[in-house]
Order: sequence, then structure tokens, then C-alpha cells
Amino acid sequence: MLLAKTLRSSTLRLALICIGVFGAVVCLLFSYVYWSTASYVRSRSDRAIETERAVLLQAYNGEGRDGLVAAIGKRIADGSFEGGLYLLVNASFVPVAGNLKTWPPSLRGSSGWGNFDAPEWKPDESDRPLLRAAFQALPDGYHLLVGKDIDDLDEFAEKIETALALSVLFTFILAGVASVFVTRRTVGRIEAINATSRAIMQSGLGQRIPLRGSRDEWDQLAENLNLMLDRIEGLMGEVKQVTDNVAHDLRTPLARMRGRLEKAYASQRDGERDQLLIGDTLADLDSVLRMFASLTRISQIEANDRTAAFRPVNLTNMAREVVELFDAAAEEKGGHLSVVAEQPVFVTGDRDLLFDAVSNLVDNAIKHGRQAGQVTAEVARDGNDAVISIADDGPGIPVNECQQVFKRFYRLERNRRTPGNGLGLSLVAAVARLHGARIEMADNAPGLKFKLLFPALTGPGLDDGVIPEKRSGGEV
Repeated sequence: MLLAKTLRSSTLRLALICIGVFGAVVCLLFSYVYWSTASYVRSRSDRAIETERAVLLQAYNGEGRDGLVAAIGKRIADGSFEGGLYLLVNASFVPVAGNLKTWPPSLRGSSGWGNFDAPEWKPDESDRPLLRAAFQALPDGYHLLVGKDIDDLDEFAEKIETALALSVLFTFILAGVASVFVTRRTVGRIEAINATSRAIMQSGLGQRIPLRGSRDEWDQLAENLNLMLDRIEGLMGEVKQVTDNVAHDLRTPLARMRGRLEKAYASQRDGERDQLLIGDTLADLDSVLRMFASLTRISQIEANDRTAAFRPVNLTNMAREVVELFDAAAEEKGGHLSVVAEQPVFVTGDRDLLFDAVSNLVDNAIKHGRQAGQVTAEVARDGNDAVISIADDGPGIPVNECQQVFKRFYRLERNRRTPGNGLGLSLVAAVARLHGARIEMADNAPGLKFKLLFPALTGPGLDDGVIPEKRSGGEV
């Protein structure tokens, strides 16, 4: 089955196309090598023949025909021109001197070059060797032929041709085997991913793509996909938890409303009692609506790109406004709310969202802090970070629950009876992500300190706090 998928794979088709292109280039390259090598070898042979003919013509020009005959005889006797061919014939092509018995029939004309074979040349060999010669007519009507046995050169060229052909064939075979191997490996890894995907669709998110430990790009892809599946599984778990929490938190107010309405339905009408029932029902409905409004706001922050509305925001001024807003709530609980900010600190962001986030932190510190406790909002710079922190002196949060409190509807057991829906810190986390901020929680000994660390905004005039900030409702 894997072989069939390998043969149908687009990767194999692409590999074969690349092999074809590469093979064509290799063939052209080897053809050029063969042509240039053979041409070079034969040109050297032709130059040697031309040199030998020039020596004989020099003897002819200096001493005439007798000198030429003597020179031919001497050259044959010396054997200085290995494999040399000589033939001098008269006007009727009757041999006069040389080591050939007859003039080759294929060499006709007054002058030129040609290849031929002669029966008398190396008669002991089964195959007649290939001979090459230059010929010309002399002024006295005689004809001179000077040549060379080039059979060894021809064999050399044939060997080069055979070697190049085998090299091309071996290259194609090796490339074909490599392409099938690589494609089979690729298809195998893809099939492993497909099999895991099918298993996930059938049985759920518990399956993971197997890793081979090679740390190659396929292992990296599988690792990233597994991390994505972990994230999806976590999000699905959070969705389930949110659904369960919504159902749990809605059940109580809806049950109370139904009980009141059922009681009122079975009783006689009483204007004052009905008025109280309507007020209590409206309060429960407001609580439910606030819950859905918070969920909607968090979803909008996480889903929409609100960075286009970012402006320079003075955290110092904003912290003072939040403290002023919640000062009365702190006094009702007998506590004290203060702000520590010595200089303007600017960040880039959405002022309304930042105001809501800091307000939620201050509200939580007041609600869950110590009775008649101290809550402090502090704004400062820490290196390249702009930091706003909210500290209280209450019981704090257990270490094992520090990351859980940012989940929607998550509430500590001791806070179950206090007003709230567990969405405040979820909104703070969403605003922090939108602004590229970090959230840190530290022990305030006693109590808890929340820190929001933003990239600080610097530039001319910012340290003086002269840049105005705008928000809905007017100038700040």
C-alpha cells in the first residue's frame, strides 16, 4: 500500500522531472566532454601528419623527386614516425615508393584528407585498423600520401564514449533509486500524520503524532503539530470548564428567580411584596447580564485587533483616577487605598481597556484583601519596562493556584460566597496579551502583589508628561 502511494505521489513525479532535467544537463555535459576529447586527440594526430608531410615536401623542393624517394625510404627505415604511412605514385597511380601497395580508392582529387583501411596494413589482425592520411598532387604529376595508423585513437575515443554512456546510465539509476527512497520516506511520514489525524477524528484529541528522534524537519513538524494538539486540547478543556461554570453560576440566580415568580404566581397580588420581588429579580438578572457582558468583552478583546486605537497613555494619571474611583469602596470596608507614583510613566495602548484592567485588580484587592486592610497602587519604571502594581495585605493566593486564577469563572474556594463571577482576572489577562504585557504575582508578605509590566514609551516630552491623552468622555 505504501509502495502504491509512493508511485502515485506528486513528490515522486517532481523528483522524476528533476531527474530528467538533470539527466539532460549531464548528457549535454558528457557529450561536450566526449566531443572535445576526441577532437583534441584527432587534432594532435592531424598535426603530426601535417608535420611529417612538411618534412617530405621540403626534401622534394630541395632535391626533387629522387630526394623525396630517398626521404621516404629513410623515414620508413628509421621508424621515427610511429605508425606512419607513406606512398608516392606516378600520374597513373602506380606506386613508386612507400609502405603501401596501392593508392586508396576513397582518396581522390588533387589534395585533401581522408580515412581508409588497407588490406596489407597489419594483415594478422582480425579487424582492419583505421588509417588517416593527407594527400596532394605534386607539380610533376606525381601524388604523395602521408598518413598514420589512428586505430588506437579510435579505440580511445570508443572507450571514452562507453565510459560516458555508463556514467549517464549509472547516474539515472542512482537518481531513480534515491528519488524512490526519499519519496517513500516522505510519504511514510505524511501517512503517519494522516493516520494520527484519522485517529483523532475517530477517538478524540488524546492521540499524538509519533516522533522518530531524528530531529529533522519532519520531527519538528510533528512536534509543532503535537504542541498545537496540546493547545487545542487545553482550549477544549477550558471551553468545557467555562460551560460547566456558566451552568453552575446561572443555576442559582435562575432558580431564585423561578422560585420567587412561582411563589408570586400562587399568591394573591400584594403591591409592596410584588415590588420587592421585581427588585430582587432585576438584581439577579443584572448579575446574569454582567456575567455575559464580561464574557463578551473578553471575547472582543481576544478576537479583534484594537491596536489601531493605541495612543500614549500616562499610567500615573490613570492609576490616580482608579484609586479615586474605588476610594469609597475601600472606606466602606474600613481599609485604605493609596497610590505611589513620583513621575509620569507612558505606555502605548488603549486607555479604556487599561483602565478596566487596573480597576479589576484594585476591586479584587479590596474584596479579597484583609478587613480594614491596606491596598497600594504603584507606578514606576523598571529598566525598559513600565510597571503598575497593585498590592494588598490579605491572605494571598496559594502558589499552586496562581496560574489558575486567570481562567474564566475560576474562583478560590474561600471566595465562593463573595460577590463576583470569576471573570475579572480573565479580562486582565486578555488586556495584557493585547498590549504585549507580562503579568507577575509576588508575595507581599503578607498579601499579594500583582504586577503588569508594559514596554515603556520614551521620546521627547514624554518624561515631562506633556502629551495629552484622550479617551471616551473627554480630555485627561
